[in-house]
Amino acid sequence: MATRIRLQRHGKKSKAFYHIVAADSRSKRDGKFIEKLGIYNPNTNPATIDINFDRTLSWVQVGAEMSETARAILSYKGVLYKNHLIKGIAKGALTAEQVEEKFAVWLAEKDNKITGKKDGLAKNEASDKAARLKAETESNEARAKAVEAKNNPVEVVEEAPVAEEASEEVVEETPEVEAAAEVVEEAPVVEAAAEEVVEEAPVAEAPAEEAASEEEAPAAE
Repeated sequence: MATRIRLQRHGKKSKAFYHIVAADSRSKRDGKFIEKLGIYNPNTNPATIDINFDRTLSWVQVGAEMSETARAILSYKGVLYKNHLIKGIAKGALTAEQVEEKFAVWLAEKDNKITGKKDGLAKNEASDKAARLKAETESNEARAKAVEAKNNPVEVVEEAPVAEEASEEVVEETPEVEAAAEVVEEAPVVEAAAEEVVEEAPVAEAPAEEAASEEEAPAAE
C-alpha cells in the first residue's frame, strides 16, 4: 500500500482550508485517511501552517509520496531540509549535533524572514488605512462644502438693475438726435421758395417782348 501525504479540503467554498493527512494513495481526496498531520489555511496573510513536525518527518523518512502542494508546505516548514540533513548522518558526512546546529540556524533565518514579511504587511496596512482615512476626510469636507453652498446661495442678481439704469439714460438722450432730424427736415422749405422765384422770372420778360414788337411795326410800314 502506497502512502501519500496530501491535502483534504474543508470549510466553505470561498473560505476553504485544508487538513494535511497521510492517506492511502487509492482513496478519494476527501475520503478516509491514516493520520492527520496538520492544518493549512491560505485565507490569512501569510498563510497559517500548523503541522506535527516529528510525525510528518517520520512519514517522509519511510518514503511517503507527496502531492505538489504538500511538498511545498513541507519544504516551507523545513521537514524536507531536516530529512536531507539526517541522510547526511547515514552517509557519515554529518553528526547529530551538526544536524541540529544547522537546522537551528535555518529556523532562525526562516523566522526572521517571516517576521520581516509580517512587519512589512503591517506597515502597508497602516499606510493604506491612513490613505483611506485621508480620502474619506477630504470627501466629507467636499460634501459639507457642497451642502453649505446649496443652503446659502450667493446672490449676484442684484447688480443687474445698474445696467438697466444706464441703458435708460442712453435712451433718454435719443430725443436730441430726433430734434436734429427735425432741423434737417426744414431744409426743403428753402428749396420750395427758390422754385417759386424761378417760376416768376418769365413774367418779367413779357413786356420786353411787347416793346420789341412795337419797334418792328413801323419798319413794316
